[in-house]
Amino acid sequence: MKHLLLGMAVVLIISGCGIEPWVKPYERANLADPIMSFDRDPSATSYINHVHESRELSRGAESGQGGGCGCN
Repeated sequence: MKHLLLGMAVVLIISGCGIEPWVKPYERANLADPIMSFDRDPSATSYINHVHESRELSRGAESGQGGGCGCN
């Protein structure tokens, strides 16, 4: 009985690898819509990230190029 259950579990696990992607290529535009973003205001988030990077990169805390005082 245990061998039968183990065999069925292995078959189910292996058959899960053959599933086609849930999101079709023509449906990906819906996921790229700004309304699907976690941020309420993507432009404000982009600005905050820019200010954070310019301040933190001046002391070498992040892995990126640049630096400065964050006054731009």
